[in-house]
Amino acid sequence: MSESNNQVTPGYRYWMALSALGVVYGDIGTSPLYAIRESFHFGHNIGISESNIFGILSLIFWSLMIVITVKYLVFILRADNKGEGGILALTSLILPHGKVEKNRKWLILMGLFGTALLYGDGIITPAISVLSAVEGLALITPAFEHYIIPITIIILVLLFSVQRHGTTAVGKIFGPLTLLWFTTLGVLGIYNIIQDPHVLMAINPYYAVHFFIENSWNGFIVLGSVFLVVTGGEALYSDLGHFGRKPIQIAWFYVVLPCLLLNYFGQGALLLREPLAIKNPFFLMAPSWALYPLVILATLSTVIASQALITGVFSITMQGVQLGYIPRVMIVHTSVKEFGQIYVQSMNRFLMVSCILLVITFKTSSELAAAYGLAVTTTMVITTILFYFVAREKWNWSRLTAGSICAFFLLIDCAFFGANLLKFLEGGWFPIAVGAIIFTMMTTWKRGREILAARMHQKVIPLNHFLDKLEKEKPHRVPGVAVYMTGTLKDTPYSLITSYEHFKTVHEHLVFLSVATEEVSLVPESRRVVVRELTNGCYGVTVHYGYMERPNIPQHLEGLHLRYFQLDPYQATYFIGKENLFATDTPGMAIWRERLFAILSRNAQSATVFFQLPRNRVMELGVQIEL
Repeated sequence: MSESNNQVTPGYRYWMALSALGVVYGDIGTSPLYAIRESFHFGHNIGISESNIFGILSLIFWSLMIVITVKYLVFILRADNKGEGGILALTSLILPHGKVEKNRKWLILMGLFGTALLYGDGIITPAISVLSAVEGLALITPAFEHYIIPITIIILVLLFSVQRHGTTAVGKIFGPLTLLWFTTLGVLGIYNIIQDPHVLMAINPYYAVHFFIENSWNGFIVLGSVFLVVTGGEALYSDLGHFGRKPIQIAWFYVVLPCLLLNYFGQGALLLREPLAIKNPFFLMAPSWALYPLVILATLSTVIASQALITGVFSITMQGVQLGYIPRVMIVHTSVKEFGQIYVQSMNRFLMVSCILLVITFKTSSELAAAYGLAVTTTMVITTILFYFVAREKWNWSRLTAGSICAFFLLIDCAFFGANLLKFLEGGWFPIAVGAIIFTMMTTWKRGREILAARMHQKVIPLNHFLDKLEKEKPHRVPGVAVYMTGTLKDTPYSLITSYEHFKTVHEHLVFLSVATEEVSLVPESRRVVVRELTNGCYGVTVHYGYMERPNIPQHLEGLHLRYFQLDPYQATYFIGKENLFATDTPGMAIWRERLFAILSRNAQSATVFFQLPRNRVMELGVQIEL
């Protein structure tokens, strides 16, 4: 969503800022539930002393200011691709006209790996957020302790069960409810800061430096937990297209940042008075009478935070499908007004099962915290590297300017990455493993499609040669329109070769249809459909889509005027080639990758459903392909 200063009023921006609260800041807004508690985890060997409390608070303050405020709000949000954000959009900015140069493939793979890592984050965030909120029940009465995991699983099942209905209705209360949550964070912080106001001295960066000097190696290890306060940073960029830069910035500076800082410093003030409150400092900030409503509000807020990550995974999946890195899957748009509200059933089931298994395996949010962060820090490192190339090549920044700014951010990112890497064996391996598996599947699918296209190219003949053959042989032309789906208009679709060899007839009108996905989010309607007349009664048609759009062939062909007739997409007959794949030792990919590609291909959504073709007008013709 791009903004125009002439069209967007201040009132609308504030309304969008309120809406952004519930989607963009849901993840980072629930970090106070566990960030400070995990920073003083017993495994870090950090005592609860005034100097350590001040040191950690100073680290939290400057992490929020440098990573979120300066890096993302000031710099990264400027790198939009026609209003859209996210690491795939950032990657596409360094591709001239969508072409991948040989010396830039490593950048593409890096961006792809960063995207894959977000799947691991999408699994962990709902699990740790909901579990940490439900754990507050144990503070009300120990009787709840045995029911924390079952209650968490029930909430997760309900959360994923309602995804198919979309977030249109629920979304109306996301913003106001999240505003209530942040207000509560701020009020709790002020309540505790008033009782010990000298905690505000921790803003001084001296305490962060002194913390490292005093604790040396243990202080570095704590960075892995301090990073939990900025884990929602990538959401700022990923959701740029839904709200625009200004509303996201307004929500941060006016609400999110002040409320988060007040709450973190309030927890610090509490620990200065009552060190034993480290058991669960967030909930113990509140008076005993407020525990019940606070647990309920925290649970609702974590559900909203989880919703944002789930929707983000759905969006990533759709972009991956459009760019050819993920097999076709069923994508359902749940709102006629909001394009970003989609539902991917297969991914929803995968996330639900994975979240439940995580909760059962790790059992507590403290254990899950060890698995949280490594994937996000890796993605942030990749974002900084890609941003350097965008600044240099798209904005013409000097090497000194771009290098010095990105080197500073990279220093911070690498420090967090190193600290989180130490948690690899404790659970940090999980999101990396998920990312590696997704990355392998994505690259295998992309490479497999390229090999398949090459194998198919060996079996087909140039389209102009086939059309010349038709002109010479003059076969019987049956009435009607045949639409042959093809990857390129240069080659004859194998489905046409097969049908002509068997029936020796062709339709009166032949339309060779190719679908092109561009490295932009949305394609304007003015260049949606490109038509080229080939010979008498034969046409080449290319339909263009952006990576954020779901193809709908009949919709965009309806009323299309060709030279001798007007195309009715619901009366035409669509011919699609159906490949049966077999792994062989033919040069291409490793045997195991070829087998993986064959499995992915068999389970991919059919072209009929993906392109939304009329089912009763489709004919599939099979072909055997050795990879």
